[in-house]
Amino acid sequence: MNSAPPIIHLKDIHFSYPGGKAVLNHLDFKFYRGDRTGLIAPNGSGKTTLFHLIMGLVKPSSGKIELFGKPVSTARDFEDVRRRIGLLFQDPDDQLFSPTVMEDVAFGPLNLGKSKSEAQTIAHRTLAYLGLEGFEDRITYKLSGGEKRLVSLATVLAMEPEVLLLDEPLNGLDVDTRAKIEEIIFNLDLSYIIISHDIDFLLSTTAQIYTIKNGKILFDDKLQIHAHRHAHPHGQYPHEHE
Repeated sequence: MNSAPPIIHLKDIHFSYPGGKAVLNHLDFKFYRGDRTGLIAPNGSGKTTLFHLIMGLVKPSSGKIELFGKPVSTARDFEDVRRRIGLLFQDPDDQLFSPTVMEDVAFGPLNLGKSKSEAQTIAHRTLAYLGLEGFEDRITYKLSGGEKRLVSLATVLAMEPEVLLLDEPLNGLDVDTRAKIEEIIFNLDLSYIIISHDIDFLLSTTAQIYTIKNGKILFDDKLQIHAHRHAHPHGQYPHEHE
């Protein structure tokens, strides 16, 4: 058992959208430095909502959130959190808003107080790391879906976060881009949580996998053998193999 305090700790969280039923109900979750966690569950179960709660984009109806050992609840509390936790949105178009790739990737470092020269250096370095050399002056909205996904990941990594929240990072990508992003994520020296419907992707990039059922997070620890003749400890939830 991890003796260090969790860096993300959600306690008895309740959340519902206006006029709707509870999405999260008595949810408890602990995430520690060094963890690589997967989250797989049906659409509408509250996975993305969980990320938005951690980032302060929505507020719980009740319960407590502690991040990096401190309780957080106000907009000011989450300002520091957003410097330390990077969120990759499910749709790259929600992440990219500047005319060029360089402007998008440099925006985060500039917002953190870096000079223009420092921000551009970080942006160049991040793009090179992701194999996007020469993309600096590309028009963002003209990029392909896979290119947008890589650039959106670059905008998050350029912030040099301590933790990543990755919401369906392989969604809608071709085979080659999926393989590239999977390799990039696997080689990151960061703590992260990945939401994905792709169990094989989660098995290759995470150390533990959770699901959400009835508004609560559950650990999938049952080994099941499938008709396609392999076994793994995350077989009780519907998933696909490619």
